[in-house]
Amino acid sequence: MVVFNLKVPRSSGKLHEDLVKADLKQQTRKELEEIIDAYPSHGKSLGALFHGVTSLGLHRRASEEPIRLTRPAHTFSIVARDPKTGEIGVAVQSHWFSVGSVVPWAEAEVGAVATQSFVDPSYGPKGLNLMRSGKSASEALEDLIAADPREAVRQVAMVDVKGRVAVHTGKRCIEYAGHKMGKGYSVQANLMLNHKVPAAMAKAFEGTKGDLAERMMRALEAAQDAGGDIRGKQSAAMIVVKPHSSGKPWADRIVDLRVEDHSEPLQELRRLLNLARAYNHMNAGDAAMEKKDFALAMEEYGAAKKLAGNNVEIAFWSALTLATNGKVAQALPIFNNVFAVDRNWVEILKRLPKAGLILDNNAGRTLLQQILKEGRETFIS
Repeated sequence: MVVFNLKVPRSSGKLHEDLVKADLKQQTRKELEEIIDAYPSHGKSLGALFHGVTSLGLHRRASEEPIRLTRPAHTFSIVARDPKTGEIGVAVQSHWFSVGSVVPWAEAEVGAVATQSFVDPSYGPKGLNLMRSGKSASEALEDLIAADPREAVRQVAMVDVKGRVAVHTGKRCIEYAGHKMGKGYSVQANLMLNHKVPAAMAKAFEGTKGDLAERMMRALEAAQDAGGDIRGKQSAAMIVVKPHSSGKPWADRIVDLRVEDHSEPLQELRRLLNLARAYNHMNAGDAAMEKKDFALAMEEYGAAKKLAGNNVEIAFWSALTLATNGKVAQALPIFNNVFAVDRNWVEILKRLPKAGLILDNNAGRTLLQQILKEGRETFIS
């Protein structure tokens, strides 16, 4: 039995009452320090008492506290920077609804964060803020971990604009939990079926050719192939940002995809990634047309069509861009195919002059009639 002899006169009022009522063995080190701060005039004697309690291990450690359940985004993820392009990204899958609303965070010219396990979403914006201020990924993560009394249940990874990575897997994350860092990336997982997931992700990421989105996609697929989340599959997400900030965050995201609830979230994420690439090609085609680079525009529109298949939306707007830039002959067959699929596009076309997308003059009206004629012939045939 250990006895601490501390004489505190009753005239000390509330301090005496607090110590009589308090069970020091039920206080954490932080809580003991707060008592000292509250009574500065007794700091020396209280410090001696509490030092004895803590040095003998009689206090309640934060790691022994029961977990207050927060959103359990147990999952596998990757944060990475492409050294060739400077693009920064984060991707994730989990057996939890809408994982993309909590785990992945990224900002151009700053970095990316994945915060998971018993997740504290504030690691995302706080981590980005610290890296934006000039701190490295390691410095930012160390600051946040040091201030978190529940770091033992967190799993967090960061990559900064220079490709420096940092990761923390708390010792109370549900097994199997682990991580693996490589040059410019970190992969991390918890509540996995087995221990193979991080290594499989790293191997796939390093061995895949292509852009950052493709390499992260393969890492997720490899994780699932290795066993994945022991609970199964439900949602997934991916963010890729440009290397340099435009000051407009919405314009700096190359990829921003979420699968909220799906029986095969990675297959759906793959489909959406292909579709996103198709729309990016369409936008690049429009930009080429603005520069009067017809050959490049047709190349980009062709790439979009190859990826999107029979997507009439992409086909219609690419045909309109061609037609309004003097390439009517090339546009009419595309309009013909669109109208054959859905006659509503004919009605949409009629509404475009008022919106300014077809000039409301003689030339514009002539163009509109040419296209509508194609629509009538398609309808008759």
